[in-house]
Order: sequence, then structure tokens, then C-alpha cells
Amino acid sequence: MTEGGAVPAPAADSVATVAIVDDHEAVRLGLRAACRDAGYAVVAETADVPDLLAALATLERGRCDVVVLDLSLGDGSSVTDNVRAVLATGSAVLVHSIADRVAAVREALAAGAAGVIPKASPMSAVIGAIATVARGDVLNNVEWASAIEADRDFAKAQLGRREHDVLHLYASGLPLKLVAAKLGIAHSTAREYLDRIRAKYVEVGRPAPTKVDLLRRAVEDGILPGLDGDGGDARR
Repeated sequence: MTEGGAVPAPAADSVATVAIVDDHEAVRLGLRAACRDAGYAVVAETADVPDLLAALATLERGRCDVVVLDLSLGDGSSVTDNVRAVLATGSAVLVHSIADRVAAVREALAAGAAGVIPKASPMSAVIGAIATVARGDVLNNVEWASAIEADRDFAKAQLGRREHDVLHLYASGLPLKLVAAKLGIAHSTAREYLDRIRAKYVEVGRPAPTKVDLLRRAVEDGILPGLDGDGGDARR
């Protein structure tokens, strides 16, 4: 695991590994073909999460880089349980969703999914989303921002000016050492600010243990925009 609990990105010279969980065989076959055409190694394709976990357990690493997970599986399993079970293997989660299920999308993001891509998206967009998550980035798109925007039942953490600056730079994607250098403070001081930021979010009932969580909090509280300039993604 990397700083902040993020799933490590695959090495630049390695082939990213992908698994697919969907209870519709046609969807699995289509995603598998597209992923292989894009140069990814599809290591598992299952109809539910228990079968996925069994398949991943047979791999040397016990995980893959990205699991493309259907938001709503026919076995009645919960979104939160599915996402957390996959994350526990060390794999990142990209939710493949019917776009109008905002509450379920929000639940998936809260559980730790790196992003959501609608099933109505062109396959090229799905492959692009997989590439984003495989790099260790958060897929910050319209669906992601809409899920956050739909949930305004939270209290803002009262951050000081310097804490605001640290969160803005760190959640934007800078490593903590560069955040410290940019602000002219010691790395240890920047770490103290980050610890205080996390503590303040815990106090208001919005814990942010990972860098992905801090990005979400920064968007929710208006410290960062919900989308970048070209509607792309934001770094973890």
C-alpha cells in the first residue's frame, strides 16, 4: 500500500491486470474483449464477488490492478460489502453503473471505489476509465461529482488557512514533500497539518483516512472543484 492507504499503481513497464464482475454474461464478454484489445490482462471474470475472491486467491499476488464491478448484482449483495471485499484484496474498484442510481453510486464511493463509469458510456470511455484507475488515479467525472453534489447532509471541517492550503495541494495530487516545499515548511510540519486535517474530519463524522477520501472532502467542501478543466480525472 502507498501513502494514505492508496492501492499501488502498476509499474510503468508492466501489463495492468483487470477483473470483471457482472451478472450478465454478455457484459462480461464485451468488457473482456475490449480490455484485451486495449492490452490489459483479464485475470478473472465472474458473476459475483465471492467467485471473484476465489479467483484472485489463486493468483500469485492475490489481487489485480482494477476490478470493474457491476453496481447492482443479482445475488442481493450490498454495494458497500462488495466494494470493501474487493478493496481488502488490494485491488482498486471501478464501478460499472446504470447512471441514474445516484444513491448507490454515492454508497460505492463512500466505501472506497475509485470511480464510476456509466454502462451507457462508449467502450472507449470505459477503457479510459480503467486506465485512469490502473494508474492509481481517482476517476473524477460527472457521475462522481453528481454523487457528491447529491449528498449535502454533512458539516464542514473548520480548517485553518494553512490546513486549507495543505489540503488543497495534497488532494490535488502533490506528494507531501512537494506540498511542504511549495509552502516553505518542513515535511514534518506538513505531516502535522495533514494529521490535524484528518482529525478535524473525524470530529465532524466525515473520516478521511486515505488520499482518495481527502480528495472527496476537498471537493465536498469547495476546496477543489468537482471537475477539472477538461472534465478529466484528479490524482490520488
